[in-house]
Amino acid sequence: MTTTGEDHTAAVEGPWWWARWRSAVLDVSLAVVSALECALEGVPFARDAGIPLVAGIVFGLLAGSVLAVRRRWPIAVVLVAIAITPAQMGFLMGIVGLYSLAACELPRRIIAWLAGMQLVGTLIVTFVRVRQGMDRGTLTLGDWFVPFASITTSLGLTAPPLLLGLYVGARRRLMESLRERADSLERELQLLAERAEERAEWARNEERTRIAREMHDVVAHRVSLMVVHAAALQAVARKDPEKAVRNAALVGDMGRQALTELREMLGVLRSGGDERRERAAAVPLAAVGAAAAAAASRAVDEDGPPADGPCLDELEELIGQSAAAGMVVDLSVEGETRSYPPEVEQTAYRVVQEALTNVHKHAAGAKTHVRLAHRVSEIAMQVENEPPPEVASASSARLPSGGNGLVGMKERVSALGGVFVSGPTDAGGFRVSAVIPAA
Repeated sequence: MTTTGEDHTAAVEGPWWWARWRSAVLDVSLAVVSALECALEGVPFARDAGIPLVAGIVFGLLAGSVLAVRRRWPIAVVLVAIAITPAQMGFLMGIVGLYSLAACELPRRIIAWLAGMQLVGTLIVTFVRVRQGMDRGTLTLGDWFVPFASITTSLGLTAPPLLLGLYVGARRRLMESLRERADSLERELQLLAERAEERAEWARNEERTRIAREMHDVVAHRVSLMVVHAAALQAVARKDPEKAVRNAALVGDMGRQALTELREMLGVLRSGGDERRERAAAVPLAAVGAAAAAAASRAVDEDGPPADGPCLDELEELIGQSAAAGMVVDLSVEGETRSYPPEVEQTAYRVVQEALTNVHKHAAGAKTHVRLAHRVSEIAMQVENEPPPEVASASSARLPSGGNGLVGMKERVSALGGVFVSGPTDAGGFRVSAVIPAA
């Protein structure tokens, strides 16, 4: 688990400008050591300058304690170190201050200028001190030793802390960049997980809608015909017993067909649910985040309409069932008959089936025209009924309507990229038209 930006900010518990207590303890400890060093170096400085020893010691303590603010004001620490360099004080403060300056988030130009100033100051002071030592006879080496000692000392006191600070600062920026990238990736993964959950919920809603359409198509048409035949059976039971027997047989056949289709659909749903649970159990937990979006996008395709659904070859049988219920149905087919993908044929069949069911419900006894046109790249169908006769309307079986038939037909056709239009005709009937791409 990576530490997010909020957690990293919450972890800041140090006093004042320090991020952690250990950083404060380290800086205070360095400041104490630097103050003691400057205080000891203040004794010879006070003797050479002709001031009281106490003044030199106090000056050293104050100058050395500036190292405590090296994280907050590194420029001030370096400037103080440069200022006390002529007094041969603050060697530790100069080294640590230059390191802190190079490691902080300052422009490289400022770091270069201050490092150059400290290098030049150390070079001049070392040159003067070594030259004075040779003049006093303390050092008996040749003249070459003066510039050599000056250059070596100044580079030794400035180059190592400067390079180390630049390296630590670059590494710190790299770690911050990696931490930000990890935080960004974590946020992206959360967004992907939320999006995958949304798409999965959308897929579940689509599946529920598809199941509702299938159940409506299976139940509404069969049960509507059963109700129509039952009403006819009630009307002719005493007048024409033979016709009543035939109607009763038709009601039984349609009921058995409806039960068979319902069992097949429930069996597909049950087996599909088991397969989906097995696939979900087989997916490793580590792969859930990567596969969630793809699985959600494939859910609707995998759970699409069953391949063994109704087809256009059963259209004549469907119309025959409506004719047996007393409806006058005229079927006309244009173009060369050919096969289509299963989902296209099933959608075309369901549109005609639902349109005939609506005629049974709302226009009993009306003459109906069913037209089917096979075109080059599409299939078109139209179901149009004439105005129902008044006698038939008065003796209608009064079938209930949920108002979802036209909505379901439009959803089916639109899902395949087709066009669906429905509405009343000028003659007082009703027309349902649909065009579905053949591909």
